[in-house]
This record gives sequence, C-alpha cells and structure tokens, in this order.
Amino acid sequence: MYDERRMRFEALFRSHADAVRAYALRRTDPDEADDIVAETFLIAWRRFDDIPVNAAPWLFGVARRVLSNRRRTDRRVLSLSDRLAERERRKPSAPNDSDLRLTIEAALEQLPEKEREALRLLAWEGLSTGEAAVVLGCTRATLAVRMHRARRHLADIIDGHSTGTEAAERGSQHITARAEER
Repeated sequence: MYDERRMRFEALFRSHADAVRAYALRRTDPDEADDIVAETFLIAWRRFDDIPVNAAPWLFGVARRVLSNRRRTDRRVLSLSDRLAERERRKPSAPNDSDLRLTIEAALEQLPEKEREALRLLAWEGLSTGEAAVVLGCTRATLAVRMHRARRHLADIIDGHSTGTEAAERGSQHITARAEER
C-alpha cells in the first residue's frame, strides 16, 4: 500500500513539479520558488487522498496559499522590525545600530524559551508559520499565540517596562482575567 502510494505521488511530482515551480517563479525569486514547490508537495503528500484527478489547479491553489502565508509572515516580521526600530529611534540615547542589536539580543534572552524560539524561527530562519509550527511541534494557532505573547513581551522589555519574567507573569494574569470575564 505504501509503495503504491509513493509511486503515485512520485508520478504526481514528476507531472506537476515544473508547472508549480514556474507558477512560483512568476511570483517570487528562484530560491523561494524552490521552497514553495517543496512545501506544496509536502502538503500534497499529507493530503494525498484529497487531491482531485485534475491535480494541477489543486496544486496551484496550495502553492498560492503557501506564497500568501510566506508574504504575510514576511510583513509581520518587517512590521515588528519597524516598530522596534521606531521605538529605538524615539529613545534619546540611541547612538547606533549595534546598540539596537545588543538591546534586542538581551531582550530575546529574557523571553521564555518557547517564545524566543518562535521569534527566531520566523524572523531569523525565515520559516513560514506552518514550517515553524512543524519545527516546534505545535499547531499554527499555538504558534500564533506564542508570537503574540513574544511580541508583547519583547516590546515591554525593550521599552524598559519589565523583565521577561514580569512580562510573562503580566501576560498570564491578563489571560486569566480574560478567561474569568467570559
């Protein structure tokens, strides 16, 4: 059964990989296009039984969503970087970029490990939300919660309001209070 499935998947890949790569190349650079193809066929492998007989449109739809997710992640990372840079610019004693880098690195070290790793995977490794969730062994929703907390904690730390532990405690108090409101 597995060998038959693998052979059918390999035939699907041979038949459509070039078309999916061409689709991705028209929308992004060659390196990212290869990643889009890989992620598209990873999803195809996982959802192999859902692929219709006419697989090309389905594969293009998957590739489109993969591209969309990557662009959304890129925008979020850029937005976070812009906000951090803006906060640093507003500080009167922000002499140079190396100070900003040191501030960010020191702030990252104060974050809880799960939040720090989520930020690093998305911002530094350039993984998509789905890829980072796979690496961390969690769902995309869980990763989104970690990123939300990480951004809030990181901003609090950089603004000098608290340490990572205090920010995490405030975050959990906020969550508890919201749960009690419901």
